Amino acid sequence: MSSGGVARGAALAMGAAAVAHVGPGVVAWRRGRCAVLPRLAGIGRLDHVALTFDDGPHPVSTPLVLDALERFGWHATFFCLGSEARRHPGTLREIARRGHEVAVHGDTHRSHLLRSALDVSRDVISARDSIGELSGQSPRWFRPPYGAVAASTLVGVHRSGMDLVLWSAWGRDWRAGQTGLSVADEVDRTSTGGDTVLLHDSDITSTERSWEATVASLEVLARRWEARGLVVGPLREHF
Repeated sequence: MSSGGVARGAALAMGAAAVAHVGPGVVAWRRGRCAVLPRLAGIGRLDHVALTFDDGPHPVSTPLVLDALERFGWHATFFCLGSEARRHPGTLREIARRGHEVAVHGDTHRSHLLRSALDVSRDVISARDSIGELSGQSPRWFRPPYGAVAASTLVGVHRSGMDLVLWSAWGRDWRAGQTGLSVADEVDRTSTGGDTVLLHDSDITSTERSWEATVASLEVLARRWEARGLVVGPLREHF
């Protein structure tokens, strides 16, 4: 995705996102971008699912996610926070060592909507540099906290040299009371085909131990995706 394409697409949706965004994405915003801005929403190959995880790395939950992915022979994209990467560098390196793609979710998990372009640019570039140095990868993808895209986001992404991508389907795995089955059902309900799926490998912005439902959902999703003939992989293979 070129920076010009990102700017044009995100600018169309920016006003709606700024008004409506109140949590980890908004249903109407997600549906709208899938229809109008499919590349920004992560719509790619129809035979492929791009599996992504936000908010890590976490030394307890991320290894359990990695073990589950290894059982299914999957690789995924991990949108990491710079602050958590510096706190848990060994876990970040383990993500990369196991062949997964490392991406950037910001330095801190703060919405961009009321932040200046300078503040957001510093945040994004700091996270990119920390995650890149610690993982040994050069991150390509950026996803803002909560999926909130503002003018400051576009400036920060442009200055960082990364590409902006959100998601088309999610499991809402951050909520209380979720199970592996309910998370998988939510992914199915929001699927549009050619999906980028959002899950979380950490509970730092979610209900405590919400990652237990996330890990359990992977086995359910594996059966369903295999039955549909879908290939699961990271964003680098999706478009």
